[in-house]
Amino acid sequence: MISAKAIRFAVGDFRLGEISLELPLGEYFVILGSPGSGKSLFLECLCGLNRIDSGRIIIGGRDVTDLEPCDRGIGYVPQDYALFPHLSVAQNIGFGLRARGLPPAKISEKVGGAADQLGIGHLLDRWPSGLSGGEKQRVALARALVVDPKILLLDEPVSALDEALRAEVCLELKRVQRETGTTTIHVCHNFEETRIVADRVGLLRAGRLVQVGTPGELFDRPADTEAARFLRVGNVLSGEAERCDQLTRITLDGLSIYAVKPACGPVSFAIRADRVLVTFEPPATQSENCLEAQVVSVSPRDPYVRVEATVAPATHLVAFATLPMNRLALGSRVYVSFPASAVHILAGEGS
Repeated sequence: MISAKAIRFAVGDFRLGEISLELPLGEYFVILGSPGSGKSLFLECLCGLNRIDSGRIIIGGRDVTDLEPCDRGIGYVPQDYALFPHLSVAQNIGFGLRARGLPPAKISEKVGGAADQLGIGHLLDRWPSGLSGGEKQRVALARALVVDPKILLLDEPVSALDEALRAEVCLELKRVQRETGTTTIHVCHNFEETRIVADRVGLLRAGRLVQVGTPGELFDRPADTEAARFLRVGNVLSGEAERCDQLTRITLDGLSIYAVKPACGPVSFAIRADRVLVTFEPPATQSENCLEAQVVSVSPRDPYVRVEATVAPATHLVAFATLPMNRLALGSRVYVSFPASAVHILAGEGS
């Protein structure tokens, strides 16, 4: 168990404000947030590069709050990987083992094992300057894992890679984490990256943890309007809510949209784009919400087609459709439908 209890830390005008977090053994946890939200700062507090102003850090039942970074049992991969340019790949991986005084034969054995696990055994005699971004990332990861840390901290581990490599390396990170069972905290600002690796995710904003859950829970039920927009759920709208039979009716721009959650008064609400069905005829299975629409934008989004359609003069809905793109010409008349359960009234909105 890793436990951060009411962590506070200030640098300049920025503050981490009473962050509390508990991770069970073997979890892959992602801290997600926009640049400047305090993600990297929090990692630096956990590993001891920043001494917190108040709170406690417990790792494996041991209070490490006042310990030096090297005594916390943490593996840390910074955003720039921080490889030593004057050391070979093998020497970089074995750096922490040498610092712990292991005999050369044991160091060689462990370095070789870590390199083989990450598929970089052929690079051991190379120098960092001759490595690709993906190779540097794997060397930095091997250096962190070779010391058998209780917890692994990854600061934007794939941000320096091109887009084609990111998903591949994320899958590799998840594979290695499953094989080693190392509790991992991974910092990023990309929700697609989060969905690949995370068991759970915490959304950080302006130094405060605003929501924790699985990726699906955050995407289905974002904490508030700002979270819904950051997570790019597709549709964030506002209207006037009233209770109608067993549902809540939300009126906006001459439309009625039905939700399950009780609410009354002005509300903001979110609808995931992948919960919106696009058809050329009214769907055979009726949903509580079915609206006529006109296509105003179509673009590929593998494996879907992103469709934006106007349902009222000032209201558009975004959907991820499975219809052939060549049939969705601009101006096409379509139907968009979604169940009331897909309409998430955002926390603190309506009463």
